[in-house]
Amino acid sequence: MILRDVIEATVRAWHRSELDHGRAAIVDYDCDPPAFDAPPADSRLGVYRSLTELQQAASVSGGRQLSSGVDAHLTYLLALLGERLPLDEYVRRTQGCAAAGWPSDHVEAVGQRAQAHLAELGITWGQDTEHDLEESEGRLEPSAAPDAIRSAAAELEPVVRQATATSAPYELTIETTDADAYWSYWLDGSGQQVRLRLNLRKARFTKIRARQFALHEVLGHGLQSASFAQRCAQQDVPWLRLLSVHAPQQVLLEGLAQALPLFVAPDDKALTSRVRLDHYLQLVQAELHIAINADAGVEACAAHARRRVPFWTDAQISDLLTDRSVNPQLRSYLWAYPAGLDWFAALAEADVRVGAEVLNAAYRAPLTPAELEALWPAGPPIGGPGGSIRLRQPPVP
Repeated sequence: MILRDVIEATVRAWHRSELDHGRAAIVDYDCDPPAFDAPPADSRLGVYRSLTELQQAASVSGGRQLSSGVDAHLTYLLALLGERLPLDEYVRRTQGCAAAGWPSDHVEAVGQRAQAHLAELGITWGQDTEHDLEESEGRLEPSAAPDAIRSAAAELEPVVRQATATSAPYELTIETTDADAYWSYWLDGSGQQVRLRLNLRKARFTKIRARQFALHEVLGHGLQSASFAQRCAQQDVPWLRLLSVHAPQQVLLEGLAQALPLFVAPDDKALTSRVRLDHYLQLVQAELHIAINADAGVEACAAHARRRVPFWTDAQISDLLTDRSVNPQLRSYLWAYPAGLDWFAALAEADVRVGAEVLNAAYRAPLTPAELEALWPAGPPIGGPGGSIRLRQPPVP
């Protein structure tokens, strides 16, 4: 796999250069870490030239897995250098799926289902929904969160391993940080070493959230990535062994991590209610993602967000719009959340044999959206069928 190894060396050098300049990481999980760190690349432009040559080689002899991976890196790098593709093309070339969106009636049906789940917990829909839900879930002090997450992961790990048929070992480190960033939790690592960071500036902790993120981060991303690493140690795989949030495996990673409670804890009402609410919120964020990139206008987007989600604040809406339009990484990566969750939420209600096959495959290789759809041809189109609501600027008073 000489071509794959050259691609990986190029991406590692790019990753090293970005970190040396205090910028966002390129690699979030290295499934086959080398013995020595790669020297940094000289420049983004140099990496661009190298990736362009590798893309040509991969298109001829590398196979679809390498070709799509190189194209995702190249497309993201061009965005960092200033190119701005239309949203659908950008997402297709990075995340590997369309940014078509979902019809309004689907979004509203998912929202009604979420509200029904919340009502069973005694939570009404309105400006206080998020506050009341956190109160019902049992708030945790930040200092108690790492132990709560570890405890929940230990409790839930056997059922996740059974559902995914993985025996991969992993070692978990939990750190806290205070970052001015959109994320509350972030997992990265290499080989069997898994690191979970908790962003105390953003994260709010409850007992149910601890269980949700034990599944999402530790037993979803962490165990899944360690399972990929185990396979890489056992055999020569045909895919890139570096995981990046702008690459086409991210729909799988974020989709399954969010939906995992539906597969392994379907009777946990509090936990599954969180998933149903997140499903709705992600679809609304997808509407905003499309709208702001289609120049719908900030006020039109903000008004739509307030109608859909009465408990979102102006600060939250501001961040949602900024992240999805201005930041090249998040303009790609954040689409993986609604695209993946909508597909896996549907899979959770499909034939259990199909679900078992997908979950087993999902812990063996970083599947692309096309590979997921091949495993379940009857499933919905990843990224939506189209028909997303088109916002218009409100009339000037």
